[in-house]
Amino acid sequence: MSVRTRFAPSPTGYLHVGGARTALFNFLFARHHGGTFVLRVEDTDEARNTAAARDAIFTGLRWLGLDWDEGPEAGGQHGPYFQSERQAIYDTWFEVLRANGRVYEDGGAWRFRFERKPVTMHDLVCGEVTINYADESNTPDMVIKRSDGSYVFHFVNVVDDLEMKITHVIRGEDHLMNTPKHLQLFEALGATPPLYAHIPLILNPNGSKMSKRDEGAAVGEYPRQGFLPQAVVNFLSLLGWSSKTDEEVFTLFQLVERFSLEAVNRSGARFDAEKCAWLNQQHLMQLSDEAFAEAARPFVESAGLPINGDFEAVAATVKEKVRLLQEVPEAISFLLHDEFAYETEALEKVRANGLAAGLLNSLASAFADLTEWSAEAAKGAIAATATSAGAKPGQLMFPVRVALSGRSGGPDLGVIFSLLGRDRCIARLNRVCEVLAL
Repeated sequence: MSVRTRFAPSPTGYLHVGGARTALFNFLFARHHGGTFVLRVEDTDEARNTAAARDAIFTGLRWLGLDWDEGPEAGGQHGPYFQSERQAIYDTWFEVLRANGRVYEDGGAWRFRFERKPVTMHDLVCGEVTINYADESNTPDMVIKRSDGSYVFHFVNVVDDLEMKITHVIRGEDHLMNTPKHLQLFEALGATPPLYAHIPLILNPNGSKMSKRDEGAAVGEYPRQGFLPQAVVNFLSLLGWSSKTDEEVFTLFQLVERFSLEAVNRSGARFDAEKCAWLNQQHLMQLSDEAFAEAARPFVESAGLPINGDFEAVAATVKEKVRLLQEVPEAISFLLHDEFAYETEALEKVRANGLAAGLLNSLASAFADLTEWSAEAAKGAIAATATSAGAKPGQLMFPVRVALSGRSGGPDLGVIFSLLGRDRCIARLNRVCEVLAL
């Protein structure tokens, strides 16, 4: 049996992380088994569907790297892939139910006549679930065709899965109680149902169900904050699935290799924004310096910072320090422009060192006298300047760092010397001396 999975979003809003996680699990399962991942759009709610929402879903899936094999823009043998274009198909299958006496009219609408018997589903995640349809008061016959001629979700969902030859339906646990209804429909249509796997809901840290309004819910916000798609995919994969090892950092290829429904947890998955940011940092660290600089460039440009000199080398100084790409501009701003502010506490610490101003002034002269400029030569000048004043070189290192960066921490001083060059270093030493004199 060739595996065929599907993701069937409704274009009524942006791509939610819950939907993205569902799409990811379907994608991983299909890829793991060498099967087909289908995208179809449940766009029959004309009042709420928007082209912008549809485009946001497509853009979000592609940003995550979840390219579909069949569906809108990809084509396929089982289209159309928009439910709004499938009315004739639904009409045909409705007539099958009517011919078999499984529907009846009720006030202009049409109801599906349940068989009054227990229905047991064997879910690949939740295990065996039975719903007893013997009591009609608890399980009334359901409307499948409205009085206006439109069909309800349960019917079109089953027809689409049947027509598109879906073998595995992987969806959120909130659909679990719909499945026995769908099994009855498949039986009435004379078709073999797919296998079902209902994955745990995504919960907020406090245990409540994550809604579209909660922080971290909108996939479209992640690229704007400086998350890498591979990191978000990695994070989403761990919301309900476990590798059964201590490893947590995976590429999409590794996830495809390892994914199985047997490793999907039964309990709800708690969303952890800190974990997502940590994973992003791990993936940033794995980038080459060139790739990191390319990813960071739009954020630096948006911050209005000048990109000059060896930007790749400048960006590389913080590759292992930032968690999000949106943190890069602030982290490297002192390397890109000279009119930076000093951290108050750092400047006051330098001011409290009575020798600092004189030493920094002497160091500026020593830098100017160097015949060749290098990080080693600059550090040698620091040692000589401190020694001649009866101080230790270490006593001068912190004031020099504050002078060159305005900060108490940051890249190695040798890296800063190399990136700034002699003239900019001298200018910054002179500038801090003027500030200290005020």
